[in-house]
Amino acid sequence: VQLQASGGGLVQAGGSLRLSCTASERTLSSYAMGWFRQGPGTEREFLAAINWSGGDTQYSDSAKGRFTISRDNAKNAVYLQMNSLKPEDTAVYYCAAASALITMTRRIAINWGQGTLVTVSS
Repeated sequence: VQLQASGGGLVQAGGSLRLSCTASERTLSSYAMGWFRQGPGTEREFLAAINWSGGDTQYSDSAKGRFTISRDNAKNAVYLQMNSLKPEDTAVYYCAAASALITMTRRIAINWGQGTLVTVSS
């Protein structure tokens, strides 16, 4: 599945952004979906995941409380709402598809989308 992330940009600290992830050729409704990020000189970090129905979500400690993952299967889209952004949130954000939440969090057989850059200024 080919994933397309969008919604990145430049935002001031304390601001919000909503990232979107869509797929043009295949439905996302059968996949668990997730968001990761990779900052300069860092490894790709798991942020959040959501199961196929949207009824189960998981978050990393860095995302919990500020980021919310959601999905709209009718629109074939997954979102990451990011609030109270900090300069350390500056990174390239990637959406991902996997067969289940557990494979997403364990990074097993993940389909990666292209990233979208988020820059948070102080």
